[in-house]
Amino acid sequence: MRRPSPIPISVPPPAEPEEPTRSTAASAERWSTPADVRPPHVGFREDAHASRAPAPLHEGAGSAPSPQPQDAALADPAPTGTGDSDAPFTARDLWQAARARRRALRSEIRRFTQRSRRRRIGWIIGALVALVVVGGSVGAAYSPLFAVQKITVEGTSALKAADVQNALASQVGTPLALVNASAVKAALVSFPLIETYQLEAHPPHDLVVRIIERTPVGVIASAHGFTVVDAAGVALSTTVDRPAGYALIDLKNGTDASSFRSVGIALRVLPAALRAQVDSVTAPTPDDIVMQLTSGTKIVWGSADQSALKAEALQKLMAASPDHSTYDVSSPNVGVVG
Repeated sequence: MRRPSPIPISVPPPAEPEEPTRSTAASAERWSTPADVRPPHVGFREDAHASRAPAPLHEGAGSAPSPQPQDAALADPAPTGTGDSDAPFTARDLWQAARARRRALRSEIRRFTQRSRRRRIGWIIGALVALVVVGGSVGAAYSPLFAVQKITVEGTSALKAADVQNALASQVGTPLALVNASAVKAALVSFPLIETYQLEAHPPHDLVVRIIERTPVGVIASAHGFTVVDAAGVALSTTVDRPAGYALIDLKNGTDASSFRSVGIALRVLPAALRAQVDSVTAPTPDDIVMQLTSGTKIVWGSADQSALKAEALQKLMAASPDHSTYDVSSPNVGVVG
């Protein structure tokens, strides 16, 4: 007897396997690959549920092995940012990272150089203040704020201070810093009695002129009259008549004689009161100076050496022996009277 043919049964085609998710794939790969040969995954961390196998309900021979301690050490680091960690870096990401690095570097440089920058700023401010002060002072000194309004003359005796002030009147209105020394010298040359002078500026408006006058020591007789001279032979004034109070210097060549300098030094060191008593002076040679007083007393001076000591010895001899007619001080340490 033949068996009946089986009834055909339609079997649906097998469904295509679904693509495993990342967590499922990672879990499968984690448990299918030994821990000592698994490569670490960079850029993301596996899902917490997929990183470990499900714990069995009952431990037994059929339970899955538990993860070893080294698995925790091989766990991937936590993600550093949000978003898809698998996205590739772009040029914009690199530019932003570079800019952030430059900002951090500049911040660190500013922090470490803060003290030097403060010191440099302090020096700059100090230099600017000094420049302003100096510039202001110089500008004010050369401005009309410090112009000459008053000229004061000091040290005159034979000269009249008013005459010197009138000679320097052109400097009135000139800033003190711009007073023309050459113009002042040209104006004072016309006064032969002035030996030296000194200008002093007394802000804001005073100009002081300190004068040292020449000391007349005697007169020289000439065809033009009697000329008053100082120790350097400078002619101070000339008159027809012999002026009183000055010794007549009797030298063959006048101020050009070789012995005039010695005579001038000897007369210059004498006190003014004693010099006024000298009537005449002769000096055939520079070492033979002889003075004649108005009283007829004769003074043997010798050379011009040690003239200061000779003048002091003469005063002592005249005070100790006023009635003698001759005083020899050619050797100041040993005075002789006669």
